[in-house]
Amino acid sequence: MSFMSTKRNVLGRGLGALIDDAEKMQNSAGINEIELSKIEANPFQPRTRFDEEALNELAASIREIGLIQPITLRKIGDDKYQIIAGERRFRASQLAGLQSVPAYIRKAKDEGMLELALVENIQREDLNAIEIAMSYQRLLDELQFTQEELSARIGKNRSTIANYQRLLKLPALIQKGIIEKQISMGHARAIINIEDPEKQLNIYRLIVKDGLSVRKVEEMVRNLEGEEDATVINPARIKLSKEFQQVKKQLGHHFAAKVSLTVDNNGKGKIVIPFKSADDLDRIIRLIENHK
Repeated sequence: MSFMSTKRNVLGRGLGALIDDAEKMQNSAGINEIELSKIEANPFQPRTRFDEEALNELAASIREIGLIQPITLRKIGDDKYQIIAGERRFRASQLAGLQSVPAYIRKAKDEGMLELALVENIQREDLNAIEIAMSYQRLLDELQFTQEELSARIGKNRSTIANYQRLLKLPALIQKGIIEKQISMGHARAIINIEDPEKQLNIYRLIVKDGLSVRKVEEMVRNLEGEEDATVINPARIKLSKEFQQVKKQLGHHFAAKVSLTVDNNGKGKIVIPFKSADDLDRIIRLIENHK
């Protein structure tokens, strides 16, 4: 995928505006397409081992979707660049067979202008959640800010910054869906509470297909808690009949707990009774035994 040719359409008007404004203030702030053969790793990179399976998964995603988050480079000679941030993405792009990657090019002493450009533009209302997350991550990576320092600089809560950062851990297809406004930030924040990427993708596809609301997705995620063997998400599990809703309510009152009840199209289902401690578990067991 050629990043430059699709920059306006795929990343949306927001990041394009951010890039344009940043370029006016700092010539090296824009996104460039750089050949992989001209890039070398940073010899001072503290991370020396990369999980091979995770790299292969990222490479497969890049082959299908392209590289959404550009890497950051500094120029070290004629047609030669060194990685500042993004070596994992660089390696995965090599595995994916790309010839070039989108990259920010930084000068050696442009930290002040980079910070000014990004911090000012990060406040734009037309940036989507991924564009904001990428800007936060760039400030954290390149300028070595902590979340607390970044929070003070841009006037956002640390938890807000952390939530945006978590979006960049979602599968690339979901990130692309956020950029293209297939799903909202609320949908994404619900999805990210699930650890399994395959389940995340299943829920994403259901949102796009059925137009699920954020509240419905949050309910879906709650219903998935404790379902470790659930590899396929069935939307019928969410839509409980009035009778089953009443059963769920009665069980919740009986056990004084937030009981989860799911039922599939075949009438099979599962009841999950959460407990807060060993004593709470003993209490639940006693309630069950008293009704034998």
